[in-house]
Amino acid sequence: MDKESPSEQTTGGLSFPCLFGIKIFGLATTEFQQATLAILKKYVPDLTDDNIIRRPSKDGKYLALTITIHAQSRDQLDGIYQDLTKNPLIIMAL
Repeated sequence: MDKESPSEQTTGGLSFPCLFGIKIFGLATTEFQQATLAILKKYVPDLTDDNIIRRPSKDGKYLALTITIHAQSRDQLDGIYQDLTKNPLIIMAL
């Protein structure tokens, strides 16, 4: 059986650190984007625009953000999702 390196951690089928995509949905407003990025930058300070894919809905009312981060731990992901789901501007986070 392979041993994990000291810097790797496996939790819930994920081996950390790893690339992880987070999908976030909200109204297509500046406030939604700013709130989302503020939450993510709290946990991933080096987040750049290159990590973000923006997809507006057909009618332009909603916006889906796919943000790929270099996740360090399950605790980091749990914190991100807790903060995202508490924010009233965010309809859904997957």
